[in-house]
Amino acid sequence: MPPSTADDRPVPTTDAGRSALDALVSDPDRALVAFDFDGTLAPIVADPRDSAPQPGIVAALAELASLVGTVAVITGRPAETVVRLGGLERVPGIVVLGHYGAERWTDGRVVAADPPPGVALVREELPALIDSSGAPEGTWVEDKGRSLAVHTRRATDPERALELLAGPLTELAERAELQVEPGRLVIELRPQGVDKGAALTSLVEERAARSVLFAGDDLGDLPAFSAVAALRGHGIPGLTVCSSSDEVTEVADAADLVVPGPAGLTTLLGQLTATIRGLAG
Repeated sequence: MPPSTADDRPVPTTDAGRSALDALVSDPDRALVAFDFDGTLAPIVADPRDSAPQPGIVAALAELASLVGTVAVITGRPAETVVRLGGLERVPGIVVLGHYGAERWTDGRVVAADPPPGVALVREELPALIDSSGAPEGTWVEDKGRSLAVHTRRATDPERALELLAGPLTELAERAELQVEPGRLVIELRPQGVDKGAALTSLVEERAARSVLFAGDDLGDLPAFSAVAALRGHGIPGLTVCSSSDEVTEVADAADLVVPGPAGLTTLLGQLTATIRGLAG
């Protein structure tokens, strides 16, 4: 559990984070709170198709949504997949940006452009590439529609599988004019020009947010952390939260506030809700 004050408010470790938290709880109607999904709202599992939200976290999001301006999820997964796996339709007014912002789910409807042609090339060549790389058994491909991710978590030697695949996947991505996105025992090949930072910035501008919080756990969330820093430079207070793990330490190093995984984030959401209600009362 993060440290807290007498009013049960968590205490960020940076001045900028503390200022942002003050701004968020004092003017929640104009706040935007956004979250990654896997590893943040949901524990990491061996097969992402089995992903499910941390117990209690969707209810906590729904409570918070009644108090703040906007609740959003920004994920590398397809937006509709995350809504289905997470039961996020239970959160009033939630916006889900999938594929790093390339598609959007709002009120049961998904809006997205067609994927670039390089995705089809990767889809065709990946099986042979994995076979020829010597990656150990258990390495598998997740087809996300607009991108493809190679997972090694179930492999007999996950780290060795990543080493064997990194070079060939980078070469394939270059030929397909796609971007390589490393993660927690996964390498994703996805379209260029989209990331969680751009998605977050666009949503802040759209909603005219006066403060922003973003929580994530993996390397793909760092662009959103950078976006929060840039927004601060434009006078919008921002708080970055890391849902920590032993697999990725860079995110914790960059965060204003670190919580122990999705369970810790659930606690944090409850603390935020209690603080906002306490100040309003």
